[in-house]
Amino acid sequence: MKTLIIVTHPSLDTSVINKSWVEELEKYPEKYTIHELYKVYPDGNIDVEKEQKLVESHGSLVFQFPVYWFNCPPLLKKWMDDVLTYGWAYGSTGDSLKNRKVAFAVSTGIKNEDYDENGRYKYTLEEILVPFKATALYCEADYRSFFAFYGAEYNPSTSEVEKSVQDYFNFVENI
Repeated sequence: MKTLIIVTHPSLDTSVINKSWVEELEKYPEKYTIHELYKVYPDGNIDVEKEQKLVESHGSLVFQFPVYWFNCPPLLKKWMDDVLTYGWAYGSTGDSLKNRKVAFAVSTGIKNEDYDENGRYKYTLEEILVPFKATALYCEADYRSFFAFYGAEYNPSTSEVEKSVQDYFNFVENI
């Protein structure tokens, strides 16, 4: 089954990292479905049934987004609140994510060294992303960790972007 890449970036057209990742995965439509939430739901009104069916029609899930205020963009939070319902994603009859491979791919504006107990923000990115891991585990998904690009706001070089694209592709391929 194909992998569903749920991309939640409010301005993907102006993104360097997320846009490059999407462009690479779009080369393989037989393997990946790119689902851009801000493009599909510009008004924020999510079609829950449509989203649940989309998830069900795919094997693995990757949630791709830039880290915003140490969290995800608001539309992804809304998507999770609306779509991951009791009886569908969790609960006594909610098994739609059970054993489904789930991973996260994030870009940060902040440099890697700032995500450290001794760094500027005192927490690792892994610690900041714990709520997403906990959500996956709560839904009994097969959590596959996360991929990250650090320092996007520091105008990464072409070679850094190209390396991240290849590393991201390899990450998704090996979920």
